[in-house]
Amino acid sequence: MKHVVDTALRVWGMERADVSLVAERENTVYEVRLGTIRLALRVHRKSYRTDGELRSELEWMAAMAEAGLSVPAPVPTPKGEVLRHIDGFQVDVLTWLTGETMTSALPKLCVTERRQLFFELGREMARLHQVTDAWDAQSGFIRVHWDRDGLVGDAPLWGRFWENPSLTNADRAVFVKFRNHASAKLNRIGKSLDYGLVHADLVPDNILVDNGFLKMIDFDDGGYGYRLFDVATALFKHISDADYRMLQSRLFDGYRSIRPLDVSELDLFLSIRAATYVGWVITRVDEPGGLERNTRFIETFRRLVTKYLQHLE
Repeated sequence: MKHVVDTALRVWGMERADVSLVAERENTVYEVRLGTIRLALRVHRKSYRTDGELRSELEWMAAMAEAGLSVPAPVPTPKGEVLRHIDGFQVDVLTWLTGETMTSALPKLCVTERRQLFFELGREMARLHQVTDAWDAQSGFIRVHWDRDGLVGDAPLWGRFWENPSLTNADRAVFVKFRNHASAKLNRIGKSLDYGLVHADLVPDNILVDNGFLKMIDFDDGGYGYRLFDVATALFKHISDADYRMLQSRLFDGYRSIRPLDVSELDLFLSIRAATYVGWVITRVDEPGGLERNTRFIETFRRLVTKYLQHLE
């Protein structure tokens, strides 16, 4: 990987920069420092995204940044390239955003500050949806679809959650029942739901807090989807918090200060979001902490889905 990074620095004309690893998850991300300049160098996981998908992501982020959203923007090479292949890896460079993650910031905030933060989160999410609806993507724009097929179809984007090897027979029966219900319901109401480009991974680690201002990073999974899926994702990690109902209400208020939001199917999308994690973890159980995550994801999905299905009876 060192050769990839060194070559990338040379290609972008930053041979003398200092580099440090900051994240090694779906992609490997480095902070690049050259004097007062700070940038993010991304080395993408092989075979996860096509060149077309990555160029579309970069085009989308550039448009959002130009519209005033606090998101990373692509930094081209001196030759004007935004994406390069180096030793078989796709590499790009983005502007660096300052701040601490919401994961780190939330525990240090008082009740009033937590509520204000979720109001701002709702506003920023609504601005994201508003800006992208007004944006005219160029022909050839390619991103994944978090639609019925992408969420609960035969080949969901994050894996066949109902086939997680750790499920009991009883779990599998409930999960299949939910999948069938969700598929039928989205088939019935999907066209009436707000649908467009979404971040799709607005978890606390992908939201930066900087003096009260919020910034969104990691659009790797962004694509076309139901806007309630974005809302559910932003709320999902907080559903066990003691003040969850208030945080949820403030997020709704913030969103609605920019554009309309119908949350009548939120419980459905919270359950679907939980399902995606049960599928996502299947290929990651052997990673450090994988077994614990797998158990936690299954337990959370079981709790949410059982409650959701009971309300239908």
